[in-house]
Amino acid sequence: MEVSKEQFRAERLYLMSLSVAKSMLEKGVISEGEFMQIDTILREKYRPILGTLLAGKPLI
Repeated sequence: MEVSKEQFRAERLYLMSLSVAKSMLEKGVISEGEFMQIDTILREKYRPILGTLLAGKPLI
């Protein structure tokens, strides 16, 4: 499957944004519920293919 430049950009932006939210969660700045809300908003905004497959699963 070939990924377009726009889809690659969306994947990258989703993962970068989610990484920031995860860092905030780990530092106690946001709650687990807020993290889940952010993830939902980011998935709706960027429509990542891989992000949808990995939703709810730990990245590491």
